[in-house]
Amino acid sequence: MTEAHCAVNAVGREVPLEIDGRRYRPYAGAFAEPPKEDKRRVGPRLGTILHPGDECLVPTLREAIERTELRDGMTVSFHHHFREGDKVLNMVMAEIAAMGFRDMTIAPSSLYSVHEPLIDHIKNGVVTCIEGGSARGKVGRAVSRGLMDRPMVIRSHGGRVRAIERGDLHIDAAFIGAPCADNIGNCNGVKGPSACGPLSYALADAIYSEKTVAVTDYMEETPVIPISISQEFVGTIVKVDNIGDPSKIVSNTLRLTRDTVNLNIARNAVRVIEASEVFRNGIRFQTGAGGISLAVTKFLGERMKKRGIVGSFGMGGTTESMVKLLEEGVIHKILTVQAFDQYAIKSLLNDVNHIEIGAGFYANPHNRGTAVNLLDVVVLGATEIDIHFNVNVNTHSDGILQYPTGGHSDTAAGAKLTIITTPLIRGRIPVVVDDVIVVSTPGESVDVLVTDYGISVNPRRQDLIEQLKTARIPLKTIEELRDLAYSITGRPSKPEFTDKIVALVEYRDGTLIDVLREVAPGS
Repeated sequence: MTEAHCAVNAVGREVPLEIDGRRYRPYAGAFAEPPKEDKRRVGPRLGTILHPGDECLVPTLREAIERTELRDGMTVSFHHHFREGDKVLNMVMAEIAAMGFRDMTIAPSSLYSVHEPLIDHIKNGVVTCIEGGSARGKVGRAVSRGLMDRPMVIRSHGGRVRAIERGDLHIDAAFIGAPCADNIGNCNGVKGPSACGPLSYALADAIYSEKTVAVTDYMEETPVIPISISQEFVGTIVKVDNIGDPSKIVSNTLRLTRDTVNLNIARNAVRVIEASEVFRNGIRFQTGAGGISLAVTKFLGERMKKRGIVGSFGMGGTTESMVKLLEEGVIHKILTVQAFDQYAIKSLLNDVNHIEIGAGFYANPHNRGTAVNLLDVVVLGATEIDIHFNVNVNTHSDGILQYPTGGHSDTAAGAKLTIITTPLIRGRIPVVVDDVIVVSTPGESVDVLVTDYGISVNPRRQDLIEQLKTARIPLKTIEELRDLAYSITGRPSKPEFTDKIVALVEYRDGTLIDVLREVAPGS
């Protein structure tokens, strides 16, 4: 891995301008004017002409892989709608390894603990690069400890689609876990024993990859209804025993919090929303699926009902809490990119006002229109936030990769009001710090921090400060919150890093906002 000269970007981070032959522009601002380039969407090669009666179905996974004409050094992609229940990535990569392929790049929309077998594929030279999403569990720790020679590339949901469309991320073969498919390639995620909800993260892969394989465990008569991914983009279907366990989509981090402290944080976040100018008929919001965010959804719905306010839509990863607001008439529509529970999956199948949208429609910054720009308010979490309002969601204070950027930077940039909710201290470690380990979302896109010890507003938002003061909501500066955290825990020591870059953190526009270096042995 070679690294050329560096530059300091707009959040004060030193980033390389070229690494492994790939040139980067340093992050210049959430809406900085890009250089004038004649860039267009890329496209795959034209497919072969199918004759009437031809089918895409093949009997084995190996034959499906052979039909992609895969070669050493190519890039294969996967989606993460099954989260910890995913079986497709491990299944496909085991077969790719058995077929003797080497030097492969994998481009998952995100990686989970279930993908631990990748570590052996990396050690054995089958996989030499990871692009897109992030890595959790032992895979994240292995990357952070320098297992790979080439740095992983971390992108937001919108940034990943942008990279695919622009050609920065070229996919040779996309493998789509399709809970329901027919024998000519139409797919959806809302039917079958492995129903996972939308297939939003896989849509760009299917459209722009050179070859697309749908891996399914349930087939219906042609055409399947509804169609999430069309036969136009799928060349091969293979039926296997099981593609995923939907019960593992949800985890303990995606359940409504019962902790009194976190419930109070949620209530105060709703107080901020209610005091702001965005709290009105037609409000459009995203509240997420974490424990505090689920509580925000519940409390916000209660306040909307009490005040007679009806929202236009809720958006993002969808849960039962959001669906209940739709069913009760508190919001008119839901725009869904991911379903987090069975209630949401069934709603997506049965309710015409619950709409599946692709990740590009959701958050690609280079679209002519993107849904995140319609948001009035988004409520997000953080593992760290610094006195410049920069947010880290990729690592904890130990510098180990654990979480994806997801839609964090996308929604923060698009929403009129971006609220970060977090305890001031987590496990005796301060969350509000001088400087975050890695910048996932820049402070210029963050408006409010709500903690259990107080609320702070970004000084950029003097209008919002006045609105909250009018509502008699007490405020603290973010420096006061940091000082309070340090007075309780002491000033934290930073982990030690080597000079080796193990991950490149792209901003949604493709510029480099930060890098993550190898955590030093013993740190």
